[in-house]
Amino acid sequence: MDVGLKRELEEKVRTGERLTREDGVALYESDDLAWLGGLAHEVRTRKNGDVVHFNVNRHLNMTNVCTASCAYCSFQRKPGEKDAYTMRIEEAVKLAKAMEGENLTELHIVNGLHPNLPWRYYPRSLRELKAALPNVSLKAFTATEIHHFETISGLTASEILDELIDAGLESLTGGGAEIFDWEVRQHIVDHRTHWEDWSRIHRLAHEKGLKTPATMLYGHIEEPRHRVDHVLRLRELQDETNGFQVFIPLRYQHDFVDMKDGKVRNRLQARTQMATGAEALKTFAVSRLLFDNVPHVKVFWVMHGVQTAQLALQHGADDMDGSVVEYKITHDADNYGTPNKLTREDLLDLIRDAGFRPVERNTRYEIIREYDGPDPARRDAPQPMRV
Repeated sequence: MDVGLKRELEEKVRTGERLTREDGVALYESDDLAWLGGLAHEVRTRKNGDVVHFNVNRHLNMTNVCTASCAYCSFQRKPGEKDAYTMRIEEAVKLAKAMEGENLTELHIVNGLHPNLPWRYYPRSLRELKAALPNVSLKAFTATEIHHFETISGLTASEILDELIDAGLESLTGGGAEIFDWEVRQHIVDHRTHWEDWSRIHRLAHEKGLKTPATMLYGHIEEPRHRVDHVLRLRELQDETNGFQVFIPLRYQHDFVDMKDGKVRNRLQARTQMATGAEALKTFAVSRLLFDNVPHVKVFWVMHGVQTAQLALQHGADDMDGSVVEYKITHDADNYGTPNKLTREDLLDLIRDAGFRPVERNTRYEIIREYDGPDPARRDAPQPMRV
């Protein structure tokens, strides 16, 4: 990138001028990661200061049986497969209750698209989970699942959301987004929920007062221009609804675990390489710079590894996803020993070690507790990049 364009982009960012599609592509073409990270860090600092948000959550997947066979997915199983499972609601509640310790504040629920479970299973499961865990927020279901519920129930998405909200739903999850551009999407997705329905369902959720996350699965067969397009679609919808509270880039994972049964369910890995740490940091930085109307950018440490997650906090991210246990969808696919659990104390240490001040939040990004930052008396204590 020539010096003139760098200065032009810096001026736009610092004066608050919105970046264009061409700007986003140019940022991805830059090989100056320090410059790019510093610019994104300016924006995250302007929006969130020296804070890194986190929450104490658990993931619950009540079934892995799915009608879809998405090319990147190792989680799904077909009915009758050896390790296919579907929990009775009582089982799900018992498992959730066992997760309740450590002042749990959020239960994150995502499932396969089960061909035979009745619609009533889903609102009933939320009601019983909420009754068992009244102080825990229920963040449940992707837009893809809501679209599936329309098919199996005959109800509209609006009616479905009303019933789920009445049962205790506080937020949708951000999944099912992958990459929106059809040029890529037709090769990686095997369900019916594409940009038109994904955006329709999140727009409805926002109209009903829900705040939701948005995600992007990157590092597979897409190109940087597809990532830019993905973020700009979300930015335009955010202009309309102001309902997204966080953007979460998710790193595509190769399948190292599920080959144990002899089946390679991830059909992309033969022709893909996972994104490097540098590419991950670039993706966080460009996303923070482009997505100017979303308050938070989250790094999901399970999919990036702990060290890359810490570095992402210097490249635009201000949220480090919670103390996940047994993240079945991609966990350990990176094959380099990412832990399957971080306690509250682990998260506090990691955030401070990266030079930031930890703030515990709930699902709505309301502050639960603020903690001290790095000890300034320590000579080796890192501090956030100065801006």
